[in-house]
Amino acid sequence: MPIEIIYRNEHWEWIDVEAPTQEDLNFLHERYNINTLLLEDTIDPNHLPKFEQDNAVKFFLMRENTELERTNLNTISDISTKLGIFLFQNIIITVHRMKNRSIYEFKKEIVLPEHESITTDRIALKLALKVMKSFDEESQNLMETMDNIENEIFLKTTNNSNQIRRLYKLKRKSGLNARILNISTDWIDKFKTLNLSDTEVSDLKDKHKDVIADFEHLNAQVTNLISMFLAMSDQKANQVMKVLAIYSMYFFPITFIAGIYGMNFENMPELQQPIGYFLTLGLMGFITLLTFIYVRRKRW
Repeated sequence: MPIEIIYRNEHWEWIDVEAPTQEDLNFLHERYNINTLLLEDTIDPNHLPKFEQDNAVKFFLMRENTELERTNLNTISDISTKLGIFLFQNIIITVHRMKNRSIYEFKKEIVLPEHESITTDRIALKLALKVMKSFDEESQNLMETMDNIENEIFLKTTNNSNQIRRLYKLKRKSGLNARILNISTDWIDKFKTLNLSDTEVSDLKDKHKDVIADFEHLNAQVTNLISMFLAMSDQKANQVMKVLAIYSMYFFPITFIAGIYGMNFENMPELQQPIGYFLTLGLMGFITLLTFIYVRRKRW
C-alpha cells in the first residue's frame, strides 16, 4: 500500500498517500471516517482547487505546478497536479496521484531542529507556501522564455512559424496558471480558520497575490509581443508588395510597347524601318530610366 507515515511524535502524525488505489481510499474512509466524496476528489485529475469542512475534518484541495511537459495545453491538469490535505486535530493526511515536489521537499525539512515543535496546521501552511513557490518558479521560467523569444524576433535568429507557435504555447501556459491561481483564492482564505497567526496567513495571501500579478503581467507582455510580431510580419509583407509594385512600374510600359508590336497586323509601318528594332529598345530603356528617376525622387 502506498500509505506512509512520514512523521510521528507524541502529539500528532503525518500520513502521506501517493497514487492511492480504491483499496487505499476505502481504508482511509473506514480508519479515519473521511467522506468518500472528498477522497474521490483527490483522484479526479481535473478537479478544481477548493476547501470543504466535513464535521471535524478540514479538506484543502490544492493544485501544484508540475514540471511535466504536455503536448496539448487544454486543461489545468496539463500544467498542474493535485494535492489533497485532510486536517484533523492531531493528524494530517496528504493524498496525491503523482509524485509531489512540495511533499518531497518538506519530508526532508521536517526532521530539522527548527521544525521540532511544528503543528499539523503549520505543516499545511508550509505545503501551501511550497505550492505557491512552484507557480512563482514557473512564472520566472516563462518570463525568461519570453525574453529569449523577444530577442529572437528582433535579431531574426529563427523562422517566423516557430516563434508564433512558441508564443501561443507561452500564452496558453500563462493563462492556465493564472486561472488556477485565481480559483485558489477560496482555499487560501480558509487558512484563517486554522490555528495560525495573522502574520503567517498574511504571508501566504501576499505570496498568492504576488504570483497572480506575475502571471497577469506575463500574459499582458506575451499578448503585446504577439501583436508586435504580427505587426512586424505585416510590415514585412507590405515591404515585399512594395518591391513587387515598383518592379511592375518598370515592366508595365515596356510590356505594353512589346505587346503592341507583337500583334500580327500587316499594316504596321514601323516594322519596315531598318532601325525600328533599335528605336524600340531605346524607347523601352528611356522609359525605364524615367521610371527609375521618378521612384528615386519619391523615395519609394
